[in-house]
Formats: sequence, structure tokens, C-alpha cells
Amino acid sequence: MMDQVTTYLDKTLLPYFFCPGCGHGTITDHLNAAMVMLQLDPRKVIIVTDIGCSGLADKYFITNAFHGLHGRSVTYATGIKLANPELKVIVLMGDGGCGIGGHHLINAARRNIGVTVVVFNNFNYGMTGGEHSVTTPVGGVTNSTPFGQLEHPMDICQTLAVNGASFVARTTSFNKGLPEILASAIQNDGFSLVDIWELCTAYYVPNNRLSKSVLENSLADQNLATGIIHRSSSPEYSQAYRQSVAGEAGKSPMPARTIQQKYHSNLDKRLGIIVAGAAGKKINSAATLFCRGAVQSGLYATQRNDYPVTVKSGHSISEVILDPAAIRYTGIRKPDVLVVLFKEGLNSVRGQLSAMNEMDTLIINSDLLPVQTKARQIGVDFKQTGRWYNKKEYWTIMALAKLLCEMSIFPLESFREVVKGRSEFVEENLAAIEAGEKLEQ
Repeated sequence: MMDQVTTYLDKTLLPYFFCPGCGHGTITDHLNAAMVMLQLDPRKVIIVTDIGCSGLADKYFITNAFHGLHGRSVTYATGIKLANPELKVIVLMGDGGCGIGGHHLINAARRNIGVTVVVFNNFNYGMTGGEHSVTTPVGGVTNSTPFGQLEHPMDICQTLAVNGASFVARTTSFNKGLPEILASAIQNDGFSLVDIWELCTAYYVPNNRLSKSVLENSLADQNLATGIIHRSSSPEYSQAYRQSVAGEAGKSPMPARTIQQKYHSNLDKRLGIIVAGAAGKKINSAATLFCRGAVQSGLYATQRNDYPVTVKSGHSISEVILDPAAIRYTGIRKPDVLVVLFKEGLNSVRGQLSAMNEMDTLIINSDLLPVQTKARQIGVDFKQTGRWYNKKEYWTIMALAKLLCEMSIFPLESFREVVKGRSEFVEENLAAIEAGEKLEQ
């Protein structure tokens, strides 16, 4: 049974990094209070954030977190909920994100996907200089509308209510009953949105002489209802989708494809591995095979990929964590092992490289040497591999095979077996593993 949770905030990171008087801190406190009220398992909660000042809030929570692109947080949340309907998915976004990603909001509401969206609505883009947003009231003075906003503001709540949201509420950050409203939104089995009006003390308040009383009165002046303003009952999308594909009664709609343990690992502690390469060189796919081999050897594994939006150019990074115990935190502050294969990857991990110590291991393409690090260095000369030297998309497989030979994290045979289970490039990958075994420093 889970112990009583008294706070979901990481007190070591407090106080908040918000402007004095900003409503973001108050909303974050209210959200924490709502979660304490519900006693949610932090391992089963994921907070998804948008770009903007509201996007700073996720780091203060001890839950899982995902930080994405501006206006796209609802799309990530939708994917997460579809992948695991048992999670409580909470989106934190600003009014700027509501404008940039308005169609994502509408479609999430239309599907009634079971995520909760908390809107930090301060009527401007506070992080980029105070420009007007889709919720800026008519006449609102901002840095992009110095003579007053002319456009009719978007009514977020009514827009989503009419498009299928099953729970919609509007209030201000000053409402002492906000934790109860947020708790109701999170408990709702469907799409929920809470539009929270607040003060941006850096830009909007000085330009418009806004205060608590003016903020609250403006709701009445615009004939906007407050509190829980819409509630309906309809099937939640992630569950409805599973039922629609289940077919026969009692049949599992999406059976888990489990990986059975066939090998044994001697790893007795958490191991953080970063593979740094270039786009188009199968960094991520090779790391995925490596993780499967680890799981097949009785280890827990996580993988996080990082690459630029250009996809076919620039860096490609895979962060892999292996652990004999369940992995609760999936970040790597300092790698225990760093595999550097291409210049693009090297340029992206120089900070981690400088943080490594004598107990850490660096496996690096010898063409990239010398580098400054305290880690034990293993230079790999891919010219030794003959015909494989020009097939750079197989260098990652070779380097990971070399890593297993050096550190015996799990049996190399497990790596081979997962490669054999793949439908494409099997012979090439097996040959690359063999070439990696033969690599010398």
C-alpha cells in the first residue's frame, strides 16, 4: 500500500522560479493540493507541459513529466494516454499554447480523451515579451497591441464544451476552492479543462492596471460563467478505442508483447549509457535492440531519444538506463558510459563528457580523439573493420557489441538473439556484432 503523500512538490527545488506576484505559483500550489486530496500514485501521474512560463512548473513535481513544443502538449498527452490508459495525464499550458495548438485542443475534446488540461491564462505571451494572445480582452494593451487589442477573445471553455469536452470549468487563481475544482477535473473519466485566469505581473498588469478585483469583475462584465460550467457523460476515448478493436467479448484489445527473460545479467546497480551519433545512422534503432537484449537478460530498461527537427541532419542521441530494479527516474545527469561515434554527437555531449570521472567509461570513434575527460577512454578504429568502415549506419551496433565485450553488462548472445528476431537487416546486424567483437583499441 502506498504511504500517505503530503506533497507532490520537490522541496529541494523551491521556491518557484516565477516572477513575484505571478499567478503561476499559486496555481501550482493548488494543483499540488488537489493531488494530495486525491492521493494519486506519483508513479502513475505524468505532467505534460508546453513552452512558456507555465512549462517551468513540471520540474517542481515528483511525478513523471514530459516537456514538449509550443501548443503541442495536448498531442503528447493524447499519445501517452492511448499508450497507457491507467495513467493520470495532466497538461499544463498557457493561453499562448491554446492559440498555437487550438486545433489540438478541439480534437482532444472531440475525442473525449481522458486528459486534464490546466490553462494558465494571463492574456499574453509572458515568456517572449508580453505579446497579445487569443484570450487578450478587447482593448487590452500589450507589446504587440500598444493601442489596444481589436480582436474578439477566444472563449476557451465554450469552444471545448461545444466540441465534446466532458468537464469544463473557469475560475481565477485567487479562488480558494480551486483545489476541489482541479480534483474534480482530474477524477473525470474523459477530457477535462480548467481555464484559470491570473495575473502576469511582468507585462499585462503594468500595461493594463489589472488587479484581483478588476480580473474578477471582468468575468462578469463579459458575461462569462465561472465554476464548473459544463459536465457531460460520454465514453472516454482510450478505453472506447480498446473496446472497439477487442472483437470477441473477453479478448484483450491490445495484448502486451512481453519479452521473456532467457539470459542473466550480473549488473547490480543502475547504469546510465548515452549513445551520441548523427542523424540517419540508426542510433536510436540500435539502442532499442540493445535495450531489448537487456530486458531479455532480466534488466529494466528505459530509452530517451533526442534529435533535431531536421531528422536527416544534425545529432542523434539515445539515453539508455539499465537497472536490476525498477526505474523510477529516467534522466541521466552524468553518464556512466558514453559512446561517441560522430562529430555531431560529440558536439552535443561535451557537457556530459566533462562531468565524467575516473570510474566512468568513454567508448569513442578514434577519429574524434583527443578529447578532454577524466573517464577511462576506449578508442575504436572503425578502419579495422574493412568493408564496414563505409557502412556507418552499422557503427552503433558494432560499438554496442564492443561495449558488451568490455563490460559484460549482459550476454552478447542476448543481443544477437534480439537482432535475429527483427524482420529486416538481420544478416547485416549480426555481421556488425561480429565485427564489433573483433574491434581493438
